[in-house]
Amino acid sequence: MHIISTKRYFICFFLFIIFSVNALGQKKKVYQRIENHVAQVENKVIEWRRHFHQYPELSNREYKTAEKIAEHLKSLGMEVQTEIAHTGVVGILKGAHPGPVIGLRADIDALPVTERVDVPFASKETTTFNGQHVGVMHACGHDTHIAMLMGAAEVLSKLKGELKGTIKFIFQPAEEGAPKGEEGGAELMIKEGVLKNPDVEVIFGLHINSGTKVGTIKYRAGGIMASSNSFSIKVKGKQTHGSTPWTGIDPIVTSAQIINGLQTIISRQTELTKEAAVISIGSIHGGVRSNIIPEEVEMIGTIRALDNSMRDLIFQKIKHTATNIAESMGAIAEVEINKGYPITYNDPDLTNKMLPSLQLAVGESNVKTMNAITGAEDFSFFQEKVPGLYFFLGGMPKDWKKDQAAPHHTPDFYIDESGLHYGVKAFCYLVFDYANL
Repeated sequence: MHIISTKRYFICFFLFIIFSVNALGQKKKVYQRIENHVAQVENKVIEWRRHFHQYPELSNREYKTAEKIAEHLKSLGMEVQTEIAHTGVVGILKGAHPGPVIGLRADIDALPVTERVDVPFASKETTTFNGQHVGVMHACGHDTHIAMLMGAAEVLSKLKGELKGTIKFIFQPAEEGAPKGEEGGAELMIKEGVLKNPDVEVIFGLHINSGTKVGTIKYRAGGIMASSNSFSIKVKGKQTHGSTPWTGIDPIVTSAQIINGLQTIISRQTELTKEAAVISIGSIHGGVRSNIIPEEVEMIGTIRALDNSMRDLIFQKIKHTATNIAESMGAIAEVEINKGYPITYNDPDLTNKMLPSLQLAVGESNVKTMNAITGAEDFSFFQEKVPGLYFFLGGMPKDWKKDQAAPHHTPDFYIDESGLHYGVKAFCYLVFDYANL
């Protein structure tokens, strides 16, 4: 009886080895096919990127951008949905085998920035933004995001026969924020059902980075980008002549005290060893003459946090600080904090599981952990609904030093296109590896 059991054990073990070797061989074949198809589509990706860079469109106005994306997805035989959240486009690719529904996202809007980069495909576009005549530029790299996801769509459509599950290619408008008085972006796409029918199980996104060398991926489990909330404080005093301030209540001096008080929330009342946080005042307005103390002053600012409990505490402290300082000076402070963007939070388990996929795309030594940054991303709205992974892809020429790279949202922003194929590969490996976990 013992001999029979031993034989069965070895037979099962032998079959397991054969199955594992065969599965590994099949996986390597798929990887090689991905590599081959990515190489074939690379020139197209660069061509698409240059087109979108030359003809950028602002948030909720990405009409021609959306038209070109939809045309490409339809040419691949996908089911295509348009006009989601105004100008959003979704392509649905159904694999040949059962499996999860995976979302891949790219943002598609440009910025009101006049380009100074000397490239043949530089933007010459102009428009009106907030009543001002402005240039329009892809000064944050969303043009590369569109092109890379279009490339991934083409590669994955060619591998449909090996694909498990369904892929939703989500091209999202208005990541930079909808125009005043309008809704937009990821939040509106979700409201209009982009994660439903079929229901997305997991979502992946990336952002090009002008200060990270080509061929490098940076990631972080947990909070990788901060929440972002704008706020306003109206300080109401009593108007009087500047020569006799004691006959009024000075909202300007009160505002100065409030601004100083707000900074102590971060430096003295927030547990900064836990996570970073920032409060900044970006604008303050009040008064019309040098010799008139005005009745009211308004200041606006931004709050950045990487922990939800810290963010909620900061909200409370801002209201408490502003209203009590104002009261102590005989004034009134009205505080309004807007909803803003949540923390861009990479699900730790998902991040750890998908790390080998990122390493496969650029090489193990070129995938690096990073500190969280206090910029914000509305990809975070997707991550509130389903587990997500968001990472950064290098776009800086390899022979540059970091101080040579212009920051995002500036007229000199520049991306080295030789690294775009890494983004296409990363998307494709994430899809195949997640579907086969």
